[in-house]
Amino acid sequence: MSKILKGTMLLTAGTFLSKFLGMIYTVPFENMVGAEGTDLFSIAYVPYSILLSLSSMGVPVAVSKFVSKYNSLGDYETGRRMLKAGLTLMSLTGVLAFFVLFFSAEQVAAWTIGEESDRLGHATMVIQMVSFALLVIPPMSITRGFFQGHESMAPTAVSQVIEQVVRIVFLLTSVFIIVQVMQGPKPQAVGFATFAAFIGGIASCIVLYIYWRKRKPYLDRQLEAQEYTYGLSNKEMFKELFTYAGPFILVGIATPLYQLVDQFTLEKAIKASGAEYHNAFSIINFLSHKLIMIPVTLGLGLSLALLPAITQAFTKNEMNRLNHQINQALQIVALLIIPAVVGLSVVAFEAYGTFYGVEEINYRGELLRWYAPVGLFLALYTVTSSILQGINKQNFAVISLGTGILIKLSTNWWLIQLFGAKGAIIATGLGVATAVTLNFWRIFTTIEFSYQQLFKRTLLVLILTMIMAIVVLAVKWVLGFIFDPTEKRLDSLLVLFFSIGTGGLVYLWLTYQTTLLERVLGGRVRILDKFLKKRVKEESSIED
Repeated sequence: MSKILKGTMLLTAGTFLSKFLGMIYTVPFENMVGAEGTDLFSIAYVPYSILLSLSSMGVPVAVSKFVSKYNSLGDYETGRRMLKAGLTLMSLTGVLAFFVLFFSAEQVAAWTIGEESDRLGHATMVIQMVSFALLVIPPMSITRGFFQGHESMAPTAVSQVIEQVVRIVFLLTSVFIIVQVMQGPKPQAVGFATFAAFIGGIASCIVLYIYWRKRKPYLDRQLEAQEYTYGLSNKEMFKELFTYAGPFILVGIATPLYQLVDQFTLEKAIKASGAEYHNAFSIINFLSHKLIMIPVTLGLGLSLALLPAITQAFTKNEMNRLNHQINQALQIVALLIIPAVVGLSVVAFEAYGTFYGVEEINYRGELLRWYAPVGLFLALYTVTSSILQGINKQNFAVISLGTGILIKLSTNWWLIQLFGAKGAIIATGLGVATAVTLNFWRIFTTIEFSYQQLFKRTLLVLILTMIMAIVVLAVKWVLGFIFDPTEKRLDSLLVLFFSIGTGGLVYLWLTYQTTLLERVLGGRVRILDKFLKKRVKEESSIED
């Protein structure tokens, strides 16, 4: 198995587990605070996510690229000095972002739900509570970037999981005590739920410090062994860093920007059309988004692990290696995410009913069914933007994202008037798909990318996914004679488990038998060899 794939799998596993936990907690959380509580929670998190990216200025991921570049040139001192200077910078910008969000909370709430709303005070309080996380997340994130620049993915993976576990434990405990034990107000419980981001950030900082103490002797030996340093001043370092970092800001806030358009327009547009709101914003951008982030996370983990290796290959002008890595990365996205989003769309009603209950399942499940395919484009945007950054075309990500957001802005209100809440999903899909198309065009024209193999294998993935979808539909049809997933939550769970489980096994078997799995992953899948008792005559691996 290739080195890039090992790093990808480690980071993806950590990110996937973190996102999975982030999805699971929404089940008891939604049960305790209800749809209105999740709406308040969503209102706070979208502006927080945007300010978090702005306060970090794209630096954490850019540090990964910066450190990887100078490590490949044998200059480890420059990367170490960048970590120290970056920690100071991120601490200052984090404090500034905290003050901005804390003191503008009432205005943001007013723009979202209106100045006359009786929820204004509650929304303001919830936004202020989440702002405390901005004090610790930016400097913590830059440390992750430093480790990733050394192609060390474990600190990021482990700290992500610990951060999420601590955050969820604090969130659910505080909400349970306030709502169930003290019979307190739900808005207060939601406020503590958002404050949990600060507690999780502290836990992550502790984990990263432990890793730093453990790895420091090895990093010090690298410094002692180096023969040459470029001797960049702080001004020169930051100048180069910010040339990388600028577009990272927009990449980091891509999804929150699309959500922000919905936050300020969705409720107003639906009510203007004469329809009922039904807390559509949180159904789409919080509850459904949590579900589609499971397949999207595969793309996120891949892009983070991909960047240092692509940067090194591009810096050393190893174009064959670069072409192979990009090709493999995009094929992995196709192999894993296409069947995931198609499968989620097919079992949308059962998935929503399992996690959030069957109340208004026809309306809510339909929104999830429409939103699931958008997950593929969100993942592709993240990965293609990372590729652009790796080949020094990061500035183009600004153009692609700007075009996508412009399409979202210009079509959102009109499509909501035509199709209701589904219109917001269609507008997001159009915007992100356009951005992805532009990114692909730039990649193909910059490095003369050979896409024949990618096209052929993606076509095979689509065929196998179609077979999988037919199997899932058949299993659902048979189980429909026994269970009613729209009426009982347990029925939804059983139908979801057996249909998606059967479809997943069929897809895995097909990809294995057609050798697609081993060709994309770059080597034999020994676990499957063992279970499927396939005789292995020759083992090979592709070393990068």
